[in-house]
Amino acid sequence: MTVRTRFAPSPTGYLHIGGARTALFSWLYARKHGGSFVLRIEDTDLERSTAESVNVILEGMSWLGLNYDEGPFFQTHRFDRYAEVVEQLLAEGKAYKCYCSKDELEVMRAEQMARKEKPRYDGRCRQRDLPSGEEAPYVIRFRNPEEGEVVVDDLVRGRVVFANKELDDLIIARSDGSPTYNFTVVVDDFDMGITHVIRGDDHLNNTPRQMNILRALGAEPPRYAHVPMILGEDGQKLSKRHGAASVTDYRDQGFLPEALLNYLVRLGWSHGDQEIFSREEMFQLFDIADINNSASALNMSKAFWLNQHYIKTLPPARVAEELSYHLGKLDVDPTTGPDLVEVVIAYQERAKSLAEMAQGSLFFYREFEQYDEKAAKKNLTAAIATPLRALRDQLATVEWSDGAIHQAVEAVAAAHELNLGKLAQPLRVAVTGAGVSPPIDVTVRLIGRERTLARIDRALAYIG
Repeated sequence: MTVRTRFAPSPTGYLHIGGARTALFSWLYARKHGGSFVLRIEDTDLERSTAESVNVILEGMSWLGLNYDEGPFFQTHRFDRYAEVVEQLLAEGKAYKCYCSKDELEVMRAEQMARKEKPRYDGRCRQRDLPSGEEAPYVIRFRNPEEGEVVVDDLVRGRVVFANKELDDLIIARSDGSPTYNFTVVVDDFDMGITHVIRGDDHLNNTPRQMNILRALGAEPPRYAHVPMILGEDGQKLSKRHGAASVTDYRDQGFLPEALLNYLVRLGWSHGDQEIFSREEMFQLFDIADINNSASALNMSKAFWLNQHYIKTLPPARVAEELSYHLGKLDVDPTTGPDLVEVVIAYQERAKSLAEMAQGSLFFYREFEQYDEKAAKKNLTAAIATPLRALRDQLATVEWSDGAIHQAVEAVAAAHELNLGKLAQPLRVAVTGAGVSPPIDVTVRLIGRERTLARIDRALAYIG
């Protein structure tokens, strides 16, 4: 058997972090077994589905590197196929027309609740005669088995048993003819030959209904793995209020996709005590059997620790590719300053995120508006004007390298009987506007000679 998994998001908003983890697990399982990973866009909610949301989903998956083998397939392109299967089930007596009005259903529900019964459709239209005269509005219901049970041998939760008598006759087509979610999913999984469905455990109650429809179509249901949800750090259901509910949130916070994938794979899955996983190790080691069956909670401290690890250890050129995006969000053209790879090398030991790295490196690419008040008051004093002017003269002629710049600062400091830091820090404030930057020789070299001299002149004018 060739393994075929799928990720089937609804394009009604952003790519949720829980959905991204589901996609990751499905992708890894297919890759581990040499199978295929299918992307399906479940866009039958015509009022809420948008092209923008589709683009966000595709962009998020591309950024994470979750490359799919087939798709994207859109359910809105398959309405003819769904109608064909509805007609097949009607013809075989496995579905029927239900003429119950909204009022009739509400009365039914109220009577059941009064008897302390579970509200469910009672199947009264299974044997109902066709209304006389002009045909009344109707929906199509699946004729669910009344006896027996459905056994879900879940790959995460274990054996889960549902009694058929607890499952009512599901609507598979609305009165306007449009198919319902549980029906389209079944037809798609059937047609696409999906062998393993990995999804959130909020879908578990849908599974026995979907399995019954699949068997009515003469198909063997796929294996199911229902993954527990992701909770916020406060233990509550994840939402926008937690600040990082979507893939784009993490990207905008400055995460590398490699770090986010590593973080996601460890939310509910483990391999011993190992924390760091390359993609290749994920392919080799991932197993559905190792997914925890209890919910996982976000831990942003751990997420940033992983991100810092990848910033430090990935090739600088790879980190620079992602840094460019963050500089762009700050309206910075990277061609107006030092090479991004050099900037990454300067910052990779100190930055926890690419957003922080981009913000901290702005002075390389454009003039700062004002000095940090506290840093300027402490360092740009009248006493430093003469040494700073002498250093400016030295920097105007030295070879433009880390070593030569460092020697110039060291020599001028010694000539004015200053500790090295007593000159290096005022120089840093003069050329960056603040009191924190990479090592001063690296900082000055990356700013460039012309900008450095102009900024020292500006600082001398500020000192007066």
